[in-house]
Amino acid sequence: MPAVSLTVNGKPVKATVEARTLLVQLLREQLRLTGTHVGCDTSQCGCCVVHVDGKAIKSCTMLALQADGADVLTIEGLATADKLHPMQEAFRENHGLQCGFCTPGMITTAHVLLSEEPDCDAARVREVLSGNLCRCTGYISIVEAVLDARSAYGHKEDAGDRAREHR
Repeated sequence: MPAVSLTVNGKPVKATVEARTLLVQLLREQLRLTGTHVGCDTSQCGCCVVHVDGKAIKSCTMLALQADGADVLTIEGLATADKLHPMQEAFRENHGLQCGFCTPGMITTAHVLLSEEPDCDAARVREVLSGNLCRCTGYISIVEAVLDARSAYGHKEDAGDRAREHR
């Protein structure tokens, strides 16, 4: 069986995988990083989103061998041992969690969005998150969480910012 070497959450990892092993399977089954969820098995739901070399990727659509040499960040890698990441904290504060099944994918997707576009608006947040399905929240609290997290990514909020977001 082929071997794969990658960095996961800042730590070097080597694993032997079957050629057909998906990245999500490597993360969950071999590395025991179960925060990355499998929701649909058809790449529709976005529960399995992780960062691969800084890009949001549905890990159920990528073979583990394709990630050879890559830097992978999962939901577990966002927080430190004693503190939630600002995006995780914003989801907690804005009740964007509900059942929590879609949350890892939502948070990792939103993290990439704000890393690239800290000044995005609610419409852009909705557009980017449209590839992530949630059945519990109706997205309002999720969008609010992402908007609240913008300051941690360098967003410069002005006095009329919030009023414009809700129009």
